[in-house]
Amino acid sequence: MKKEAIVLKYSSTRENAEQLDSAQAIIRGLAADGGLFVPDAMPKVDMAFIEGLKTLSYEERAEKVLGLFLTDYTAEELSGCVTRAYGSGRFDTAKRAPVKAVGDKSVLELWHGPTSAFKDMALQLLPQLMSTALKKTGEKDEVLILVATSGDTGKAALEGFRDVPQIRIMVFYPQGGVSRIQQLQMLTQEGKNVNVMAVTGNFDDAQSGVKKIFGDKAFNEALAEKGIRLSSANSINWGRLVPQIVYYFSAYADLLSAGTIEPGEAIDFTVPTGNFGDILAGFYAKCMGLPVHKLICASNANNVLTDFLRTGVYDRQRDFFKTISPSMDILISSNLERLLYHMAEDKAKVASWMQQLQQEGRYDIGSELLAKIQQTFWADWTADADTEACIADVYEKDHYVADPHTAVAWSVAEKYQQATGDAHHMVVVSTASPYKFNGSVLDALGVKTAGVDEFTLLDELQAKNSDPIPEGLASLRCKEVRHDGVCAPASMEEAVMAFATADSVNYPRLKSRA
Repeated sequence: MKKEAIVLKYSSTRENAEQLDSAQAIIRGLAADGGLFVPDAMPKVDMAFIEGLKTLSYEERAEKVLGLFLTDYTAEELSGCVTRAYGSGRFDTAKRAPVKAVGDKSVLELWHGPTSAFKDMALQLLPQLMSTALKKTGEKDEVLILVATSGDTGKAALEGFRDVPQIRIMVFYPQGGVSRIQQLQMLTQEGKNVNVMAVTGNFDDAQSGVKKIFGDKAFNEALAEKGIRLSSANSINWGRLVPQIVYYFSAYADLLSAGTIEPGEAIDFTVPTGNFGDILAGFYAKCMGLPVHKLICASNANNVLTDFLRTGVYDRQRDFFKTISPSMDILISSNLERLLYHMAEDKAKVASWMQQLQQEGRYDIGSELLAKIQQTFWADWTADADTEACIADVYEKDHYVADPHTAVAWSVAEKYQQATGDAHHMVVVSTASPYKFNGSVLDALGVKTAGVDEFTLLDELQAKNSDPIPEGLASLRCKEVRHDGVCAPASMEEAVMAFATADSVNYPRLKSRA
């Protein structure tokens, strides 16, 4: 007798008002009550499933893992999405997300995609999932993707959604809050359906502005009258988070193939994260049955997650620091809400905590729930000086060039091992190519960078790095700046409306709105 396929539904972290198929949840992005969509059940796998991944390509692994969550997509639809996302030479390695042995650890490199950051692993796939979802559901409206970025998400989303039919995308980034390479990647973005705008504030200002727009009923109704609906490419969108689960399984399969671990052996992952999406994907993998012992949350000086995972108190009322790991310069970690939902199993409590965060800037989950979370998670942080020292140390000992985010993770991984004596094999998640942060990396390696332009720095780093300069970064030398808009946080809504109603064939540059 054929086993009946399970159809997984999705609902908000805050209430049970509606249950959606995954395609509907991906189009929507954010639940109507401001909550995040989560699966109503957790798919489970056994070791036979995991061992079966060893001989498969990354694309084939993705199809198997995604198929457990996106049950309303056909196998053919998923295969098409995955092939378009990861195939056709878009990644510079056949492995897509290779695992490299560095010293006594393994490094999971997630930056071999077109924008040289881990966001590519999800943001090459999300547009395909969303485009397919629009066709599946018969949606006639145009979808406007709004993104707040601390650096990497913006370019990865712009590249992923470039010229995708029925979708346009607008990205906000904090003025002066991203690296020069990250900024150039966004400002030179081509495509008929894209726009980029700087916000005079930090990332949290940009992210809060985007969330406010999503929650503005009158504004959304005005867009709806014009045949436009909003959605998100940030990791609050389930279609952005679910692809990230794949690389945890892929890493484990590669470690099995290499003989680094035995079947069923539990391993540790240290993840540099600000918005908590990347490490949350590891939590989902563990819940599914992947043998994960500990997930170590690595932060920079904006260490709100470290404090939360140690005390159970989330308090965003603190100084904001601009660091050399800017993609983690975040004080409001949106995806943490999903973890609270799964751990507390109480939507009313989650809704209350999120309300407290919005109104009071803090919440306290209590010691009992904290203890439950600490069974899986451990946390620490690294200051810029220690991050630089780590880059230099890893280069000297292992001749491996780590970007500042990877170095934060490496440093915290070592702190964890020293503090706990944990002997499980450690995988450090590497989230960006060092070439995206060439100035900071070269400074750490003792190379003078003051007054030297970005592209000379790329060449300088190339002299020390066995990996070539990624094509997407090398080509920035001759690309035209196409986006120069700037707006105040209070003017973001106005900027969105101007872009939403612009000629869809040839979007004009939007005037600054300060």
